[in-house]
Amino acid sequence: MIEIKEVRTKKDQKMFLDFPLRMYKGNKYFVPPLYADEKKIFSKDYVYYETCEVVYYLAFKNGKIAGRISGILQKASNEKRNEKRIRFTRFDSINDIKVAKALFDAVEKWGKSKGMDTICGPLGFSDLEREGLLIEGFNELSTFEEQYNFEYYGKLIEKCGYKKEVDWVESKIYPPEKDDGSLRKMADFIMKRYNLHFGPAKDTEDFINRYSEQFFALLDVAYYDIYGTVPFTEGTKKMLLDNFKMVIDINHVAVVLDENDKVVCLGLCFPSLARAVQKSYGHLTPAAALRLIRAIKHPKILDLGLIAVDPEYLNRGVNAIITAELLRMLKEDGIKYAETNLNLENNYAIQNQWKRFKAVQHKRRRSYVKKLTDV
Repeated sequence: MIEIKEVRTKKDQKMFLDFPLRMYKGNKYFVPPLYADEKKIFSKDYVYYETCEVVYYLAFKNGKIAGRISGILQKASNEKRNEKRIRFTRFDSINDIKVAKALFDAVEKWGKSKGMDTICGPLGFSDLEREGLLIEGFNELSTFEEQYNFEYYGKLIEKCGYKKEVDWVESKIYPPEKDDGSLRKMADFIMKRYNLHFGPAKDTEDFINRYSEQFFALLDVAYYDIYGTVPFTEGTKKMLLDNFKMVIDINHVAVVLDENDKVVCLGLCFPSLARAVQKSYGHLTPAAALRLIRAIKHPKILDLGLIAVDPEYLNRGVNAIITAELLRMLKEDGIKYAETNLNLENNYAIQNQWKRFKAVQHKRRRSYVKKLTDV
């Protein structure tokens, strides 16, 4: 017997948060989010609730928890794209089509009750959240920024009537075997040609104070047409900056300014936190805190966070500047490689950028779509 229950009580909330930790216990590829951060989704003043409505469901089979799912009505996204969509996220299930279908039926019914005509996902409240279903790379360590899932998830979702909307690919980026210096020469030439220079910063706090407003303005413009993105609110800006203060090393940041000190290009990498949070299942224990500090101060892997170029400079070769800076970062002592995280498969500009490196595509993720009018 399958029972679907909407999350309402504190006990329900704990079951919702703990279910994937139980499912993936001992899995060496799964990387949990920080438990304290994930718990915030149940706070009434959660930052995304300014622009979203949300529902959470649990599935039980013969009285035992067997799955979970969340539905999001992202109003800012719908307004931006003139759509009537809901998103599904945080889908986890045992390998049982009846459980999966019951979960999706509940979210789809909720979406129709809100007057929506389409459902897509996995997508979170914004593209700053974990998104996309892993469909290739099940024997690869997930990054801290993305979600791992079992291989059967895709089959369950497709059996529920969902089809591919977009794919992202992910690669490991290593320094080229031989560096003849041509990339740096090209970057220097472009800097000189367009009167560009690197933005100075003494430390992380100085970086945030100097560039945060321009940083978000550039991201909103550069990412405007990218799948799943939504404009920043003051709340999401503050949340992101609070997170940046914990993990940013200015040696892993590149900010390019024009002659008027306007930010026209930026690249931002984070130290990989994947191994640091695995052992504690996302709980910030004293031991986990020490592992995080070590990972931040002495990273072995870099996760590419954000790369953005002012549209006015897109066809002027300024990507070479960020690429040259990434190469510099990869040459640091102790850095083995960088993870690109998600790149849309049809984003040829970013795909071409990795040709300068020894790149190994090792993961693929998918966002699915289904018309609620077909339900």
